[in-house]
Order: sequence, then structure tokens, then C-alpha cells
Amino acid sequence: MARKCGLTGRGVQTGNNVSHAKNRTRRRFLPNLQDVSLLSEALGQSVRMRICASTIRTVEHNGGLDAYLLGTTNRKLTDEAKKLKRRVQRAIAKAA
Repeated sequence: MARKCGLTGRGVQTGNNVSHAKNRTRRRFLPNLQDVSLLSEALGQSVRMRICASTIRTVEHNGGLDAYLLGTTNRKLTDEAKKLKRRVQRAIAKAA
């Protein structure tokens, strides 16, 4: 399973461990991925995703999954998130 956020695409970063003697060894910074179920009001169901803790906070700050997807440009979303955004848009258009 990829270590990548399902909404934003944030993944593993690399850097150095630096000792007191300034010795540098390579290391990996892993994203804080969580398995969550987010409720989509437009679809009327919950969506299971593996996303970063920071993305969870951003989704809640924006008012839920639907508001986050509709307010975010497609360039910043993963392919899975773009598909979900299209489903939400179709559900909203159908309800209207």
C-alpha cells in the first residue's frame, strides 16, 4: 500500500539525520496516515479513505468532505479524489 494521502497526494519526504558531530545519514519522513470514514452529505453515504491527519483537520475546517472537494482545484487533488468530486457534483446537480 502506498504511503500517500488519498486526497492531497502528500507522500514520503527524504532528508538527513544530523548528529551532534554533524554526521549526516539519510532518513525518511513518513506522512501521518489514518484510515477514516468521511460522511458525504451529497452522496448520502460514508467514504473510506486513507488520508493525512493534517488533511483531516483541513476537511473539518472547510465544513466537511463535500465542501472541501468542491472548494479545492483539481490540480491539488489525487485521481481518486477527482473521481469522488465528480460523483459529488453529479449528485448535487441531480438533487437540484
